[in-house]
Amino acid sequence: MLDPLLLLALMAVGMLAGFVDAIAGGGGMITVPALLSAGLPPVAALATNKMQSMVGTGMAVFTYWRRGFVALRDLLPAIALTFAGSLLGALAVSNVDVTLLNVAVPVALIGIALYFLFAPKLSDADRAARLPFGPFVPLMGFAIGFYDGLFGPGTGAFFTMGFVVLFGLGITRATGSTKALNFTSNLAALVIFIPGGHVVWPVAIVMAIGQLIGGYVGARTGIRYGVKIIRPLVVVVSIAMALKLLFFP
Repeated sequence: MLDPLLLLALMAVGMLAGFVDAIAGGGGMITVPALLSAGLPPVAALATNKMQSMVGTGMAVFTYWRRGFVALRDLLPAIALTFAGSLLGALAVSNVDVTLLNVAVPVALIGIALYFLFAPKLSDADRAARLPFGPFVPLMGFAIGFYDGLFGPGTGAFFTMGFVVLFGLGITRATGSTKALNFTSNLAALVIFIPGGHVVWPVAIVMAIGQLIGGYVGARTGIRYGVKIIRPLVVVVSIAMALKLLFFP
């Protein structure tokens, strides 16, 4: 029987993570250590994290969509290929050596942080795309989805960077679209985790309640303040994830 105070604390953790994740991604940096500290085995912590995180991400997607910042119809091919890529990545994880990613991913995240910190033209306005949206967003979805199933950290930052740099979306629209594909990649992982019995449901449910609140408030905050809050949070979260991967793998 889980301690009610522990469950209440985990709900608060879910709320904070949902808020941060709805704006800049990286909520797993908050929730996974909390779940491990609560005594969950690593696989159960990862599975439970995916479950509760998906709820918060879903709320964020719904909020961005309701406010006109996510074109779900345009994203349907990318959603399908993100799901397929994430599922393949999760199935391949036991057969692939990800040691190189422990160095490559932090370097990439620091690069993303530097871009968002110093790029002078970042705004909420859309710009000219470098690549056609229709054929290339699904390819990006598949590639990053595969990475998320295989390894995971920084997935949201990579999606946001792709939408801004390659497809010219303003930061708020890029964030909303990122949440839609992040939700999809989390769902694909749960296709494997749930039948395996790895999700600790009492913990997932209370944290999901926190995620619903945090995801809604975070998405509303991102929509209200746009580039003013999304830009610095992406920088902070990207650097924090890079440091964690380098020094606390």
